Amino acid sequence: MNFDLTDEEHAAPVRVVNHAIDEDCFPYAPRVDPLKATLAKLRPEAVAELPLPLNVYAPPKTTAARRRG
Repeated sequence: MNFDLTDEEHAAPVRVVNHAIDEDCFPYAPRVDPLKATLAKLRPEAVAELPLPLNVYAPPKTTAARRRG
């Protein structure tokens, strides 16, 4: 199905889908996959996979109760 859209008409749903993806609290959730697929069809060059979050390795925090021993 092809739509005869102007550039402005085409840009509107692209902005909406981009906003929905960008504002999602869990960008790797399965519910975002259909939005990414839609965006890939609307603007193939606009789809970029988000980098994986970095793991932070830190020692456990010591509480005052543990220090008193």
